[in-house]
Amino acid sequence: MNFQIQSFQAWLFWLHMQIWFVNILQMSHITTVINFQEEFIQTSRGSKLYTCRWLPADKEIKGLVFLCHGYGAECSIFMKGSGDNLARAGYSVYGIDHQGHGKSDGLRCYITKFEDLVDDCIAFFNSVKEKIENKNKPAFLLGESMGGCIALLISLKEPNAWDGAILVAPMCKISEKVKPPVIVMKTLSALSPLIGSWKIVPSRNVIDAAFKVLTKRAQVRANPYTYQGKPRVKTALELLNASQKLEKNLHEITIPFLVLHGEADTVTDPEVSQALYDSAKSSDKTFTLYPELWHSLLYGETDEDIDRVLFDIISWLDERTSREILKATMNMHETISKGLQDISSTL
Repeated sequence: MNFQIQSFQAWLFWLHMQIWFVNILQMSHITTVINFQEEFIQTSRGSKLYTCRWLPADKEIKGLVFLCHGYGAECSIFMKGSGDNLARAGYSVYGIDHQGHGKSDGLRCYITKFEDLVDDCIAFFNSVKEKIENKNKPAFLLGESMGGCIALLISLKEPNAWDGAILVAPMCKISEKVKPPVIVMKTLSALSPLIGSWKIVPSRNVIDAAFKVLTKRAQVRANPYTYQGKPRVKTALELLNASQKLEKNLHEITIPFLVLHGEADTVTDPEVSQALYDSAKSSDKTFTLYPELWHSLLYGETDEDIDRVLFDIISWLDERTSREILKATMNMHETISKGLQDISSTL
């Protein structure tokens, strides 16, 4: 009887491994059918925010990816390429335009409280995760530039709620090379209650500095939802304060992450991503530096370089979702084996 049970256990384990292998093959198949959907939600403050999603239409999804866009950008146009490609790779992708950005309510690029952006993302992302079809699905954050700062602050607020984060040229510390003089920031801070919405903060043209390929640069300027004015006083202060808060807490980050940076980026310093990698407590962390690439790795480079970055992102995601599938299969095997052993002990 023990021999029969052991043989059955071996066969059952083999069967589960075969199912797991077939699932991996199926999930690696690139679908061309994507459902793009749009919806407006309302915050607790009464603001109406735009959300969108790219959903694989013809198979079981591998996991969920939540987009956090950068300053002055938006999701539906600017991050469409990322949404399409991740959905083709088998992930359900969800984006939200932050208040004051894109199609959402608010004065353009006026951030009165950076924490509101973080909390809006948490509320929306959690509402998606709680849907029946998304229960127990691996969930990942993907943040670009300012969105990388938002993703990391989300992970600090909810350290056990996420399976990982992809951080593309994240704004997680203000480089000493570009940090404004203390006297300037003190003056702006003092005047902020009176002139917070004024677009007077000196800055170079971020579009010219972030997007290498000229045609991509022109596309960004033609996007009606791209903010192209000077930073507002209050916005600049909130971005600085959020970066400083995150900088002080880099050592508290435990989420698995992949940080990607262009070596020739002059908008956010690659040394900042190195500091994140060196400081974070995360046991699973990867830093990839791309020689000669600029700030906008997923939009502003050549199509070949963008594909290379997306390949690295999808490979990182696939490796971690595969681990979850294997873990679930092994847990199932252990449960069944224990049940068989209990049966055997009673015979």
